[in-house]
Amino acid sequence: MQVPLYQAKAEFFRMLGHPVRIRVLELLQDGPMPVRDLLAEIDIEPSNLSQQLAVLRRSGIVVSTRDGATVTYALAGGDVAELLRAARRILTELLAGQSELLAELRQVDPRPQSGAGAGAGAPGEPGARTGHEAGIPGRRPVGG
Repeated sequence: MQVPLYQAKAEFFRMLGHPVRIRVLELLQDGPMPVRDLLAEIDIEPSNLSQQLAVLRRSGIVVSTRDGATVTYALAGGDVAELLRAARRILTELLAGQSELLAELRQVDPRPQSGAGAGAGAPGEPGARTGHEAGIPGRRPVGG
């Protein structure tokens, strides 16, 4: 039975789903690199890098060549570099949208605060609620 295309794509993206693998692919965009140069650029143990390179090699996304004791890795094709550029464009757009939302949230509310009810005062005012008390995850009162 053949694997559905959507499942094959999901497995492909899972294979990419490790920061070290992404970093290796980014570095290889500039051309083939020996393992010693990859190690110099990526702050991990040699055994960990070896494991991650093996995953990339088994998937066929990178190829390796040996010259004596030196093993050099390269991207198997130019489409991988294009995929990384596309990911960068997508992330740039997503983060730009978040930046715009953050700027909007930081703007002062021009409406007067009178009659706003309990718990709606400015931080530090009587009745003001901290993010934690208001049910906002990740926001805890100081000292609490």
